[in-house]
Amino acid sequence: MPSVINIRPTRLEYIRTKRRIIVAKKGLKLLKLKRQALILEFFNASKTVASLRSGLQAELVKGYQAIRMAEMLAGAMRLENEAMKIPQLNKLQITPKNVMGVRIPKIEGGKNDQALTEHLLELPPSINEAIKAFHNVHKMVLDVAEKETTLRKLLLEIEKTKRKSNAIENVFIPRLQAAIKFIIFRLDEMERDTFMMLKTVKRKMGEREQESLKQKERELVA
Repeated sequence: MPSVINIRPTRLEYIRTKRRIIVAKKGLKLLKLKRQALILEFFNASKTVASLRSGLQAELVKGYQAIRMAEMLAGAMRLENEAMKIPQLNKLQITPKNVMGVRIPKIEGGKNDQALTEHLLELPPSINEAIKAFHNVHKMVLDVAEKETTLRKLLLEIEKTKRKSNAIENVFIPRLQAAIKFIIFRLDEMERDTFMMLKTVKRKMGEREQESLKQKERELVA
């Protein structure tokens, strides 16, 4: 925005600046509403992440217990051989989704449930349980990664929105309001100058008229 000194003190500029203040205040209100909504979404996502992390920790404990049990019942060599035969998971696909203007990654894939189910039917129950447990761990890790990325992106957007709203509220709008005051001051000053000029002109015209009348009276007397 140009400095107050460079603003043209005209009524048209006054109207334009008033409109800009109205638009800026509406934008500020929308930014504050967006920030509140983002903060609410952030806290909801935080609760989800906390729950997922707790579940992941429990599933890891369950998985390691299942591996120790499988080693005791089926032997470490059998467990290692069967681990090498586990069907390959599908490739991960990351597609963005929009959450209040924030592009959040949605992780899909990383599964091969049908092939895994068929493979598990051929295994001893102890190895079966160990593979199932770590298959669940894999899915939960993806969920945690997705939600934590969402948290980071939401936090960045919250900070970005805060900076924008602060700039509008504390810098942009005050400058526009200062410009309005300057324009009003200059318009009042010009109006006073015009009034004084007209008053002076009127006085001089009156003096000239009186002088003209006196001149005519002198001519009549002569």
